Amino acid sequence: MQYHVSTPEEYIAALPDDRREPVSRLREVILKNLPKGFEETIGYGMLGYVVPHSLYPKGYHCDPTVPLPFINLGSQKNFIGLYAMCVYGETKLKEWFVSEYPKHCKTKLDMGKACIRFKKMDDIPYDLIGELAGKITPAEWIAICEKVVNKEGVRKSESMEVGKL
Repeated sequence: MQYHVSTPEEYIAALPDDRREPVSRLREVILKNLPKGFEETIGYGMLGYVVPHSLYPKGYHCDPTVPLPFINLGSQKNFIGLYAMCVYGETKLKEWFVSEYPKHCKTKLDMGKACIRFKKMDDIPYDLIGELAGKITPAEWIAICEKVVNKEGVRKSESMEVGKL
């Protein structure tokens, strides 16, 4: 669900009671582990962690007016979604995450290309999400995105598009 808010605090306050604590906790663990240079924003109606235009003026290739997304966190109708663009853009990171997930969580991994869905609020692997958030610096993320976007034959529909995965 998209919330029409302008700050992360407003986003958290707008959440249903059963989602407020787990989203707040995910936010805290992401902020604690996120490498210097990323910024927290509101994007796509949810919490966003981006490479700001001050570090990467080109912005997001699908919409250059938007900062380069790295991770988004949102409360959806039936789950909390962590949109980890980094696991979609970097195969080795995805392989690491998929192999580590069962060590941290009792439930089966529910994951699309970049969306990791948490349906059971008491079984969210907070430490693993924190580790994931800290795995790539803004400079490394920019290089990965540039490589993907500049790859011959990449079409917009095949590219990393937040909210479409």
